[in-house]
Amino acid sequence: MKNDLKKITNLLRYDILTSTTAAGSGHPTSSTSAVELMTVLWFDEYLHTDFKDPKYIFNDRIIFSKGHAAPLLYSLYHAAGELSYDELLTLRKFDSVLEGHPTPRFKHIDVATGSLGQGLSAGLGMAMGIKYQLHILRHPELGSGSNEIPKRVRNDVKRTPIVWVLLGDSEMAEGQVWEAMELASHHKVNNLVGIIDVNRLGQRGPTMLEWDLNTYKKRIEAFGWNTIVIEDGNDLKQVSQAFEKLRVTSYELRNHKPTMIIAKTKKGAGIKDVEDRDGWHGKPLPEDLMKEAIKEYGEVDTNESFKVAKPNKITNYELRITNKPDKLRVTSYELRVKDKVATREAYGEALKSLAPDPRVVVLDAEVSNSTYAEKFKKAFPDRFFEMYIAEQNMISVALGMSKVGLIPYSSTFAAFLSRAYDQIRMAQYSEGNVKIAGSHAGVSIGSDGSSQMALEDLSMMRSILNGVVLYPSDAVSTLKLIEEMKKHDGVSYIRLTREKTSVLYKENELFKIGGSKVLRSSQDDKAVVIAAGITLHEALKAYEELKKNSTNIAVIDAYCVKPIDADTIVKHAKKTGHVIVVEDHYPDGGLGDAVLKVTQKLPNIKFTHLAVNKIPRSGTPQELMEWEGIDAEAIVKAVTM
Repeated sequence: MKNDLKKITNLLRYDILTSTTAAGSGHPTSSTSAVELMTVLWFDEYLHTDFKDPKYIFNDRIIFSKGHAAPLLYSLYHAAGELSYDELLTLRKFDSVLEGHPTPRFKHIDVATGSLGQGLSAGLGMAMGIKYQLHILRHPELGSGSNEIPKRVRNDVKRTPIVWVLLGDSEMAEGQVWEAMELASHHKVNNLVGIIDVNRLGQRGPTMLEWDLNTYKKRIEAFGWNTIVIEDGNDLKQVSQAFEKLRVTSYELRNHKPTMIIAKTKKGAGIKDVEDRDGWHGKPLPEDLMKEAIKEYGEVDTNESFKVAKPNKITNYELRITNKPDKLRVTSYELRVKDKVATREAYGEALKSLAPDPRVVVLDAEVSNSTYAEKFKKAFPDRFFEMYIAEQNMISVALGMSKVGLIPYSSTFAAFLSRAYDQIRMAQYSEGNVKIAGSHAGVSIGSDGSSQMALEDLSMMRSILNGVVLYPSDAVSTLKLIEEMKKHDGVSYIRLTREKTSVLYKENELFKIGGSKVLRSSQDDKAVVIAAGITLHEALKAYEELKKNSTNIAVIDAYCVKPIDADTIVKHAKKTGHVIVVEDHYPDGGLGDAVLKVTQKLPNIKFTHLAVNKIPRSGTPQELMEWEGIDAEAIVKAVTM
């Protein structure tokens, strides 16, 4: 039986107004503008989802990129029978999962939104991840681990699941939206449908284009998308006719393009006293005005629920490992102690070693010949996704992929991850399983100059509350730590070095998150030098130099910067009385601060921090490390002075 769409719009507006007024905060006018758009999508058999199994891989997905419209989103779940009205009225309360902007604390939410401009990228990642898994399902010979899925099951997925993304017109000013659009078109992601709620008014006045639908249409089509324009997005008949165009022309046949619905709406639609009036953004209605407004909706039954279409279910589908993983090794050269191998090169080999797990995918920002992610690309092209020089979009796409069960590794030069920090920050709130690799870190990259030298990245990544930060010093530790990243569920970062460094470890050496390695130690150490990456090799040079004068030092490889190995560091700090940290990073927020945090309360401990304290310039790696005072000579001076 068909749902009564008009009755649903009245219920949704009632819910939005009563819940935000009860909360005393929220964005009712930004929510009511999209009511008709969402009513048709949810309750006229366009959205296909099983609410009892919200993580089912072949559900349609819905993302509110305009996260401030959360009252509408929660009201939709109430109308679908997934929230009681009493639960809805807990909006924004401390003990409620219905937060002011959506987060996965509410079981139906995939990604946190509210930092505008990121939702389309996350939706793109989910759409790409779903298509990849459908590709394996239909061509099992391409996906290691999927060949045991029966043909009957493979044929069950007749409709490609759609990822629907609701965008606000204000966020169309964000460059990341257009990064997502150009990449979606390039990769022919035709199971992605965006819906722009063009309600004209932003937070403090009119948007850039206001109701200029034609300009939106031209710009979006120029980025390679299909467009459907709705002249009145608050008219149910027009909205239904627009969505019917999607139904009549199957998603798979729409020129292999994503689609954008562009709808003119009114902010505060259905609230006659505030409709299309500035100054109401983020303000709930006073109770008297709220009561006056809901009179227009007639009798509303908050106990009534409405049906949403369900997808075909596959009960025994799962991407899984069926082959034994390859032994972790570098296949293009022998790993012998003192061989020189760049950790960035070992990264590429490590990715290949993870290939038996079909969930592992690799994204790169058009530097794969420098990050060596191209090694994976050449071996497994169906699992490599070129993201071009658009790092913000890359991180959010990786987040989206992780939310549909994939394990994405994203790589670029570490310096350029700073422009994607907000996306990394939001990944933690989205409970994303995102692996990030930053190469060409520190002044040791040499002559490329300061713009290419990541000197803030450790600080940035350490600030992620439950993040993991790794900084290997040789090829073996890189190989092992890439595997450890895969086991870790959450945001993790590995810092890679451009220069070739000596192999320090044998292939049977074990590495764990939260650990370190004591490479040199004696009973009469004068100091303990703690380093990671390129400066660990400088510390070992300093050890040999000091040994000539019968001066002993302990040397610790702090390959895990977060969580730091506090026990080992404290033990050697107490033993020597002098802690020296040397790092190819600015002094704030990096390895030095991590070590200081666990040693600062120890009595009678001298702390020396060697870090990059001058704005760097072009030069050779050795010239720059000497100039910055982070080379072997500087370490020797710190020990003997």
